[in-house]
Amino acid sequence: MRRQIVDLKSKQLAKIKSAYFCQSCGYESAKWLGKCPSCQQWNTFVEEVVEKPSAASAIWKTTTGQQRVAKPSKLEDITSATEERLLTGDAELDRVLGGGLVPGSVTLIGGEPGIGKSTLMLQLALNINQKRVLYVSGEESEQQIKMRAERINKTPKANCFILTETSTQNIFKQLEQLQPEILVVDSIQTLHSAHIESTPGSVSQVRECTAELLRFAKETATPVFLIGHITKDGAIAGPKILEHMVDTVLQFEGDRHHIYRILRAIKNRFGAAAELGIYAMHGNGLREVSNPSEVLLSQRDEELSGITIGATIEGARPMVIETQALVSASAYGTPQRSATGFDTKRMNMLLAVLEKRCGFRLSAKDVFLNIAGGIKVEDPAIDLSIIAAIISSHEDIPISSKICFAAEVGLSGEIRAVNRIAQRISEAEKLGFEKIFISSYNLKGFNQEKFKIELVTVSKIEEVFAALFG
Repeated sequence: MRRQIVDLKSKQLAKIKSAYFCQSCGYESAKWLGKCPSCQQWNTFVEEVVEKPSAASAIWKTTTGQQRVAKPSKLEDITSATEERLLTGDAELDRVLGGGLVPGSVTLIGGEPGIGKSTLMLQLALNINQKRVLYVSGEESEQQIKMRAERINKTPKANCFILTETSTQNIFKQLEQLQPEILVVDSIQTLHSAHIESTPGSVSQVRECTAELLRFAKETATPVFLIGHITKDGAIAGPKILEHMVDTVLQFEGDRHHIYRILRAIKNRFGAAAELGIYAMHGNGLREVSNPSEVLLSQRDEELSGITIGATIEGARPMVIETQALVSASAYGTPQRSATGFDTKRMNMLLAVLEKRCGFRLSAKDVFLNIAGGIKVEDPAIDLSIIAAIISSHEDIPISSKICFAAEVGLSGEIRAVNRIAQRISEAEKLGFEKIFISSYNLKGFNQEKFKIELVTVSKIEEVFAALFG
């Protein structure tokens, strides 16, 4: 009897496999390593107990119960067809996704705690008509979700189902019975698979659960939304391979102290990346901001120094934003350089151009830069707007609020051309600006007669200062 017990324990232990996973990229190793050979990060390996699933136990089976075998096809024999997209009823989300939901797509949404990810997905589940939506929550109870639905003033619909479950095996049983047309999982870090012995949220669990949901989405052509946590560095928690597995990665960002939230597409296999959607967080949920330019411009009664307006483009959307600069005498030996919503290294480069090419002594000055509205801008077309704001604050001379800027500044002080200048000019003209400063190199093959706004063309920084300050 004792020998049988020992044999049974030995068989159970033989099934358990221990491996080491990199918390940064998900690299698997049989032993602990100080440095990951994949992502070159130090001290990121953790030990996890892994149980390999047997070949007989299938996670998700097709309706026929048979496994589909893929065969190679010639590229010329494959018929190309446009993807039929499903509109979600949210214009901002449809724009970021590239025109709507694609059947079988897997979308990962990441963001800080309390930013509004669950609210956005619950609104999606309640907005879509004539589609069965299953909202799987591993963090909240059914009563909490019902209270949130009542708070955002959404009437319960017969085609919206709520499931509070964390086991993927139980979730797939309900999926087989309900057969929803859209699946929302909140969140991927709370799910666990019985084939992996490690705790929920670990590298192996997140990777395995995502692979199971990805297989379900592709075989049933069901769009799947995954909500993901982020780390303190702003990256999505879990292995980096998680972002490679899904079709679309969306980043939901914003400041808790501001009402505006930004939904940014980082990766999109079915549309343009770096697309932008803007929401306003109210007590009754998220509301779409159809015209962000009017929101990002402050309504001031008098002209103030250090404030200029720049025309930028995020994805396919032109926007007019406000740039604010403050230049003051340094109280300490080392001047401070701080930028909010803009790259600090690029700001230092623009300050060096002003000091070298134009003679402004800014080495002993504190320079602070802010992009109004809490958004982050990487478009080089706002270089001229930032330089004008810095000089305006340095000389304490205000610039008219009816002037807009759209040009890049080079290291030699030249004003460089930017792409899609017609859309930037149209946006500035629509908002009532009287002048817009652009590069003279943008005039090649450009029709100026169709715009009523005055176009001021410049080629060097000196020409900009002469036109602004005389």
